[in-house]
Amino acid sequence: MMRRLLLILCLCLLCIGLRAQTVDRLPLAKCAYLYFVSGQGEALRTMLSDEMQAALPAAALSGMFNQLTAQFGALQSTGEWHQVEAEGMTICFCDLAFEKYTLRFQTAFDAAGRIAGLFVKPAPKPVAVPAVSPDSLVEEQDTVVVCGTFRLPATLCLPRRVAEEDGSVPCVVLVHGSGPHDRNETIGPNHPFRDLAWGLAARGIATLRYDKRTYIYRSNSVPQGRQLDLDVETVDDAVAAAALARTLPGVEADSVYVLGHSQGGWLAPRIADRDSRLAGIILLAAPARPLEDLLLEQVTYLNSLAPSAQGRQQVAELQRRVENVKHLGTSAFCDTIPFPFDAPRSYWADIVSYRPVETALRLTLPLVVLQAERDYQVTMQDYGLWRMGLLKCKNASFKSYPKLNHLLQEGTGKATPDEYQQPSSVPAYVLDDLARFVRTGRL
Repeated sequence: MMRRLLLILCLCLLCIGLRAQTVDRLPLAKCAYLYFVSGQGEALRTMLSDEMQAALPAAALSGMFNQLTAQFGALQSTGEWHQVEAEGMTICFCDLAFEKYTLRFQTAFDAAGRIAGLFVKPAPKPVAVPAVSPDSLVEEQDTVVVCGTFRLPATLCLPRRVAEEDGSVPCVVLVHGSGPHDRNETIGPNHPFRDLAWGLAARGIATLRYDKRTYIYRSNSVPQGRQLDLDVETVDDAVAAAALARTLPGVEADSVYVLGHSQGGWLAPRIADRDSRLAGIILLAAPARPLEDLLLEQVTYLNSLAPSAQGRQQVAELQRRVENVKHLGTSAFCDTIPFPFDAPRSYWADIVSYRPVETALRLTLPLVVLQAERDYQVTMQDYGLWRMGLLKCKNASFKSYPKLNHLLQEGTGKATPDEYQQPSSVPAYVLDDLARFVRTGRL
């Protein structure tokens, strides 16, 4: 029955670089919900994308809520509404408590504000918060990462005993993945950077995490006289954050590390190349292949989860753009073909010229590559390229985790975007490995 209640899965696109200001879609989601529970299928259908309208007749929408109450009993209560950004879509949802079961009503809006995905599925079961909370072994202090004219709110997380005794410990600077992220790298109900900060503090290690420039400044993130590139988006601020960390009370100035997740891990060697004082780098779910190939693979996989004519067209269009990117700087490049996700030429020129494995080869500081084996965004193919490229590097360590996805969530089988809406915390064994590397430079 649950599978029949899954109406349709939208094709999602992974967004990179700058995004537009988030649009509040909750009023539309609440309107769709009212049409849904009142059996107004025709009205609800007008809110759907063309693809969804072709798949769902008004009669099916009109009778869906009655099917739910017949199986699960009367609706007892409706939970709070939430809006999150995931895979290029705006997701709005609330939990519905029926007599026998709790379900989640969820809508996914495209950029035009039309419903491209409509779900009724089991609500995630509540999970325990991370074993460590700020009230026990952790003390958090507000600070600011300053890079030129940009001021990025940040949090220094210290082991409480260090803060109380005026001691000092190693510090890990956390660098985000692609797109605008807050300091916790919040994705749906998950906060992986907060989990890492609290977990490492419980193991005697400080962290510095900060709101990404593109999260705070959005379209105003490029300094005057510069063009958007990887330094503007990520590297400049990471170098500034590491410099700040060395000055903060409680931090050992000669033991500052960088942990980069996803795109942040991809850029960690470049950050270390800029900052010779780093004690080590951690590459967590870091791409090794050309980024344009990775993006095409991701979008193709997402479309395979719910194949559609529209999805195939989007994949074909992205493939056309990716193939053109590979000709950048040659006579075969076509100026009339847009860049993937409409990012500027300066951004893609930097991406195409960057060689992360070759950059890492030049480094002598300790580095570790950690990979989730269930990850569909950065796969074991990337992990294999890191291992092969750094095979003779005595300063490099490697480890993969069979149960984890891109957000370090446990599960089975190849991951899907829907998992990111399930609340979970970073497993203790990952935190143990990170703490071991910071203390010893090896796993």
